[in-house]
Amino acid sequence: MTISPNLSISPANWLNLSQRDLFAAIAKIRFTLEQKIAEKKGEILEEPVESIPQIFDSHLNQLCENFGLSQFERDVLLLCVGMEFEPSWGQLCAEIANDPKQAYPTFSIAMSVLESADWSALSPAANLRRWHLVEIGVGNALTASPLRVNERILHYLMGDQHLDERLLKLLEPVIANSVQIDSHHQVLTQAIATWENAAKSEESAHLPVLQICGEDVASKMSIAADVCENLGLRLYKITANLLPHDLSNLQLIAQLCDREYTLNDIALLLDCDRDEAPNHNQDMAIGYLIEILNCPMIISNQTRRRQHQRTIITFDVRSPSVNEQQILWEESLRDLDGEIKASLNGSINELVSYFNLSPTHIYNASLKAKSSHNQASTHTFHQSLWNACRAQSRPRLDELAQSVETTATWEDLILPSKEKFVLHDIAAHVRQRLTVYEKWGFAGRSRRGLGISALFSGSSGTGKTMAAEVLGNELQLDVYRIDLSSVIDKYIGETEKNLKRIFDAAEGGGVILLFDEADALFGKRTEVKDSHDRHANVGVSYLLQRMEAYRGLAVLTTNLKNSLDQAFLRRLRFVIQFSFPDTEQRAEIWRRAFPQQTPTLDLDYLKLGKLSVAGGNIRNIALNSAFIAADHDEPVQMKHILQAAKIEYIKLEKPMMDMEVKGWV
Repeated sequence: MTISPNLSISPANWLNLSQRDLFAAIAKIRFTLEQKIAEKKGEILEEPVESIPQIFDSHLNQLCENFGLSQFERDVLLLCVGMEFEPSWGQLCAEIANDPKQAYPTFSIAMSVLESADWSALSPAANLRRWHLVEIGVGNALTASPLRVNERILHYLMGDQHLDERLLKLLEPVIANSVQIDSHHQVLTQAIATWENAAKSEESAHLPVLQICGEDVASKMSIAADVCENLGLRLYKITANLLPHDLSNLQLIAQLCDREYTLNDIALLLDCDRDEAPNHNQDMAIGYLIEILNCPMIISNQTRRRQHQRTIITFDVRSPSVNEQQILWEESLRDLDGEIKASLNGSINELVSYFNLSPTHIYNASLKAKSSHNQASTHTFHQSLWNACRAQSRPRLDELAQSVETTATWEDLILPSKEKFVLHDIAAHVRQRLTVYEKWGFAGRSRRGLGISALFSGSSGTGKTMAAEVLGNELQLDVYRIDLSSVIDKYIGETEKNLKRIFDAAEGGGVILLFDEADALFGKRTEVKDSHDRHANVGVSYLLQRMEAYRGLAVLTTNLKNSLDQAFLRRLRFVIQFSFPDTEQRAEIWRRAFPQQTPTLDLDYLKLGKLSVAGGNIRNIALNSAFIAADHDEPVQMKHILQAAKIEYIKLEKPMMDMEVKGWV
């Protein structure tokens, strides 16, 4: 640790005295060089007497004490520093070496001139070279190679604090908001106490690594920054995927970081949040850096990293509770005027019910809504706030799933009344989660089984996806479609990783997850005959667990309900069978197939209803017939629909029966 400057002296005066102390030390080395030259000429020099105020905590003294430099190492360092400030310094070195071309400091000159000469100081393990305080240039021999003071050390001696240029491209300072909620304050307090107690202990040479785990990256950064601020450390972050894989470069990074800790009290935050699935080499680099680094270190990770030799203390940063989120919302909206606050009666409870946002996301959503409100009425502020919350949850899911446009309404959905009743019941469950789980205490009994899950089964085109769109539109929530066939991976454990990424990304947004082709993963579980069968069953169990814990609505669709395991079906809250539409339902679908702006002529919807196709195929035929009619500059007629229907039947590899189109044209 560095020594604090003398508090009785102002910073400007202290820096001035520190620099004068440095130049006085350089002057003594210069006199030593000049005296050596004079001796060679048979002359005697008298050392000049310079009276300057004594400053025992100058940067030079701090450096020597903190790095444990011997008198000889200190003088070698000053021999190199003098080269940076005095133009004639190289000439002095050349005269001592009896070589006009050797106008630079070397270990040979240091050994011949300095009284405290010590050969062990030339070792790579000695402090002078171990900490890269001086740099050795190219030469034919170690003792004859040019010596140069490291640039970072030179600036430090002059009072200029900055990172070594080799670290500037890797490290960035962490500037985070203060910790805002009680549960995070508890983690902060425990982390500070961990390092304080470890610093008092004599059992370990360095502090244990603090590992902060959780999905809320911003809160983890805030906790890490506050820990370091409370302990007088400057926190810098390095992203794990920037680490080199070769050991020599990793060792150099560790040595430079340790040196910065000694010079400027830095701590290192290793950011593993962006590297969700590190490869073997990357994982080895992370583990090696943890083991060899001596400076205070914090790891930000989503999952726990295993401990090896160096002690790792793990803290879990959980999402804010319902009460904490309510407090955060009230705090972020406290500067609204009275009229707007009155219009938000009950809105905060509704936001907390649907969205599980971090403190940063809550602040960002409220800021965006207030910015939009400059042009909005009081009536629309709640909608602006709602849309801002939806926007906060989209970025991570956009990378993993396909967003589904939710424009369909209940009027667009042609289903029997009992199926529609179940869909309305699903919407009620999503709306009333906060009331039933939190206020009425159901969540207090058990956190298991609180997820709202549904299975939509039926043949293709019967309205399964549209039903999810209707729920999204009704609840004003985003719908994301995940093709389960693309999630399944033949390699053991990869399917669970893919599912984890999806659920973790969706956890904060209250979105509706629509898993298509569920039978691709959830077929009847077979008898375990090999490791692949066993891990396939593990993947099914993992998805069931995540669905039961997911705060939002998860919908699975399948064309083959009978292929699903009955044990799996029992753990779903809702199961809806989307049957093939009958003639009357198909006629109703046809009535709504064309937008009001589409010109039509003499369409007979009862005859159209005799086409034995599902709703999805009806929409395809309607769209294709519109293109055919537009190309002939005519309104859509039965003849155009007939032509489009023949094309659709060819695609379905299905024969068109005469009774289906009898009397059309």
